[in-house]
Amino acid sequence: MKSKKPHKRKLKRSGAAPGTLEYTGERRLEKPELMRIRYNQQELEETKNPSGDGAFITSPDSVFWFDVMGLHDVQLIEHIGQQFNIHPLVLEDILHTQQRPKFEEYGNDAFVVAQSLIYDPTTHELNTEQIAIYFGENFLITFQENEDDTFKPVRERLEVSSGRIRSRKSDYLTYALIDNVVDNYFEVLDRFEGRMEELEAEITNNPTRETKENIYHLKFQMLAMRKAVMPLRDAVNKFSRCESNAVDEATGIYLRDLYDHVLRIADLIETYRDMLNGLIELYHSELSLRMNNVMQVLTVITTIFVPLTFLAGMYGMNFDNIPELHFRNGYFYLWGFMIAIAVALLFYFKKKKWM
Repeated sequence: MKSKKPHKRKLKRSGAAPGTLEYTGERRLEKPELMRIRYNQQELEETKNPSGDGAFITSPDSVFWFDVMGLHDVQLIEHIGQQFNIHPLVLEDILHTQQRPKFEEYGNDAFVVAQSLIYDPTTHELNTEQIAIYFGENFLITFQENEDDTFKPVRERLEVSSGRIRSRKSDYLTYALIDNVVDNYFEVLDRFEGRMEELEAEITNNPTRETKENIYHLKFQMLAMRKAVMPLRDAVNKFSRCESNAVDEATGIYLRDLYDHVLRIADLIETYRDMLNGLIELYHSELSLRMNNVMQVLTVITTIFVPLTFLAGMYGMNFDNIPELHFRNGYFYLWGFMIAIAVALLFYFKKKKWM
């Protein structure tokens, strides 16, 4: 399978003023969708595409989660920013979907960027999506590029009234969402490990040029995953040390555990990168071994035919005074001698384990 070239995303206009709102990602939905979830320990309410002046009204007795899917509607993103007094630079980062994972504080609010990764075992492609989260004390807004329900496990946990999420604030919900993204990283790494085992078996049995292309393709995907995980490690660490009013001290325990998970993933990525380098070396070693085997067979064949060619050439010379040419059965004697030499050489090579 040949590697696919990464999609070239639109870049920010050169010279644009800071805070300029311009979507630079891929338009994956015809129309953006908004899901509002209001919950507390007693009740849960979900509203799809709320409209009217009260769509973004919050109250201190509940936590409000606004999930935006589809970012190409710049006016909608700008309207949300006005409703929650979000800094223009944050809105710019939301629409510029090539952001490095990070965590930033804005007064009593905070902003998190992460990369969601999904590995397709059919095409062996790694799909990425930027996840942006902006949250305050009793509200949280998530921004996704497509309609894939990345946060489905978290939604299912919210439906359980006795769950920990329902009894805590938006900071814990933010932790749960990022933790869900990180859990997907483990699944991707499991897929990578299985793919590496397939390539190792392919190298051992029948390495081809396509095998080498697949190895480099997987190495490229590992590099893309590394770019998503390494900055997230610093972002989660900064999140766990946040002193904003929007983050409870009790949530810090879970954030430190999440930080440990990201560290494990970072270590696994480095290990798998070394394993991929080992696969490349194994590929070249296997090709060299196969070439050596071919050369060995050709050398054996050449060695056998050298004395036979010498005898045939010697008795094929146009001289009259070659005594053996006048033997009655000289032709058969020569054939017998040549066959004996060939058999003797084959036996010798076999004994020396050269073939």
